[in-house]
Parts: sequence; structure tokens; C-alpha cells
Amino acid sequence: MPGFEIFGDKEKKEVMEVLDTGILFRYGFEHARKGRWKAKSFEEKLCKFTGAGFAHLCSSGTAALSIALAACGIGAGDEVVIPPFTFVATFEAVLNAGAIPVFGEIDETLCLNPDRLDDVVTEKTKAIIPVHMCGAMARIDKIKNFCEEKELILIEDACQAIGGFFKNKHLGLFGDMGCLSFDAVKTITCGEGGGVITNDNELYKRAFRYADHGHDHLGGPDRGEDGHPIMGANYRISELNAAVGVAQLERLDGIIKIQKRNKKIIKDAISGAIDIKFREIPDPDGDSASFLSFFLPDETRAGNVIKALGKNGVDGCFYWYDNDWHYFKCWDHLKSMKSAAKLCVELGVDKPDYKNLSLPESDSVMKKTISMLIKLSWTDSDIEQRIIGIKNAINN
Repeated sequence: MPGFEIFGDKEKKEVMEVLDTGILFRYGFEHARKGRWKAKSFEEKLCKFTGAGFAHLCSSGTAALSIALAACGIGAGDEVVIPPFTFVATFEAVLNAGAIPVFGEIDETLCLNPDRLDDVVTEKTKAIIPVHMCGAMARIDKIKNFCEEKELILIEDACQAIGGFFKNKHLGLFGDMGCLSFDAVKTITCGEGGGVITNDNELYKRAFRYADHGHDHLGGPDRGEDGHPIMGANYRISELNAAVGVAQLERLDGIIKIQKRNKKIIKDAISGAIDIKFREIPDPDGDSASFLSFFLPDETRAGNVIKALGKNGVDGCFYWYDNDWHYFKCWDHLKSMKSAAKLCVELGVDKPDYKNLSLPESDSVMKKTISMLIKLSWTDSDIEQRIIGIKNAINN
């Protein structure tokens, strides 16, 4: 990870096929495009890889979340439960839908704790969005059961987990819809891109329409003859971005294999460290292995180790507790409701007090967590040197 580490002739070929036609738009221009439909091809390949009945490609993982929320009918005043450890896009998409993000605790899977969902679900709760963080899964079976019992919509944010499975089922297919990201630093990349997957044809049709201004795409060659059964937005992906993704998706099996190999070598080598405990993964065989995450005994020890890793030349390591993008403690713009325009949540009398939000169980987990990016380009010598650096940092 990420896919740009192995750009090559496949990506160039797919992109040049688009440039050869001059058609960068994903719809229409049937005669000029010479039968080349990169977005459609990507969607077909994505369905085959994941096992999804339907897939729709869009401009980003953030767009995918917005599309899924809209397709599932989530909007003004609805509460949506999300984890505090995620990328900011998760809560941004909820807010931009007019809904209200409500934060649940995480556990040592680094994902939503299903045993704590009852603590935050109210009569206003409409959906739960578990986030499969750092390439591995939440306790998605238990979360799914909870949603079914409470009659809640389940949208999976699998933006960091392409190639991840739980009991041989691709992440994103346990709920009503799943969201994927193919941005510049994901396991496979389009440069910018995302997608939604589902087995529900009606949700797919709503997503397909919403992502393109509500077009029903039934007008044939003339877009002007399309009907508009719903309002929508512009979340389209270009054929150029999709072309890169087509080539990258063909590499995905190989990428996952490399990541699993590299992760296993490092994990096995440091597993004897006396005070390291590894992240809990509900289905280790389904791990996409994009990160190796482990726990130290406490915040002080974790802080010392993350500094020592840097001093020993071990790059690509993250201490999420003080990370601006991924943990709620540093989301000052959310706490103070700093937005370009007034948000729907600001109009509510009983809006959440994000400024004083307390999630002690999540804090306890994140204070001791370090995650290490697993790269594709490492040689055996690179891995050997990395292991030496890690052991020096841990034993420092």
C-alpha cells in the first residue's frame, strides 16, 4: 500500500486508450469513444472482485458516503452513529446530508464496539456507519445483527479496506450499502475516486441517479432526454481516473498477497516483545494487511516508542491519538462547528455537545495504539532493516 508504488505499463495503456478517443466524460459519446467505457469496466470488475450485485463508481470516498446516505434516505435531523476513529470525511458526509453524527465507543478492533451501541442509539437514530479502519474489519456480524434488531440502516465505510473480507464476504456487503475509496494513498488508486457497492437494486438505482444530478440515464445518446426522477449532485468520476483504476484493480490480488507477506514477516519478528499486544482482528484471514497495528501498555510508553521509531529510521508509523485527521480529539472544526455555511445540526435545540464529548474507552485504546503502513516496494533487505529499527525502538 498504496497502489501508486507499482504504477506501470498497465496504467499507461488504459489511460492512453481514453486519450486516444478524446472522451473523458463517462456518459454518452458512444460513436467517438470507440467502445471504451472505463468507468463501466471498473464497475463490472469491482462487482466480480467483491461479489457485489451492483457497483457505482464516483469521484471520491467522501462522495461515496454522501451517495450512500442519500440513497438510503438519510437526511435532516436523522442521527447516524459513527466511530471517533475514522477519517474526517465520515462525519463530514453525515453533516452535509443534514444529519447528526453521534459517536460510539471503539474497542481493540479499532472499530465501533457493538456492545456499546445501545448507549448511543435513540429514537432519532436512523443509521449506523461502522468504519473498517486500517485495512481490517469491525465486528461486522454483531453490528449487522444489532441493526437488524433495531431496524436501523447499516452503511459500511470500507474506504480503507478494499480487498478486506469477513468470513469470505467482502467488507461493504454486510449492510445496505458499502463505500470504497480509491484516492492517491489507498491500496489501489484512481488518483481521485470512490465507489458504492450493494446487493439492493433499488438502492443502486438511487445511487446511480443521485451521483449524476438525478439523471435516470434512459435518454439514450442525448443526455437532454434523460428523465430526472430525483434531485442529485455531481459526484461523477472521469474516464481518465477510472482508467487508472481498471489497471490497479487487476493488480489487487497481487497487492494483497504482498501486503500479507510483508506484514507477517514483521509481525512474527516482533511478536516476542514483552509489552506489545497486536490489534484484535475478528477474521485474520480477511485482513487486507495494509497496516500492522499494535498496542503498548500506556500512553507514555506509546509516545516514547513512536519517537524512537522515527529516530531509528522506521517511517510510515502513526500515533493516532494526536492525529489531526483521524481521531476526534483534534477535530476542532467539529467541536466549534466551523463551516462555510450554517449546518442543519446547528438549528437543533438538543444538538450534541461535541466540544465536551467524552469517550473514555476509545481514548484508552487510542492512547496506546501505533499503526505501521505496510508498503509494497520493500525489498527483503528493507524489511530486515525495518525489523532491526523496530526492535531498537521497542527496547530503547
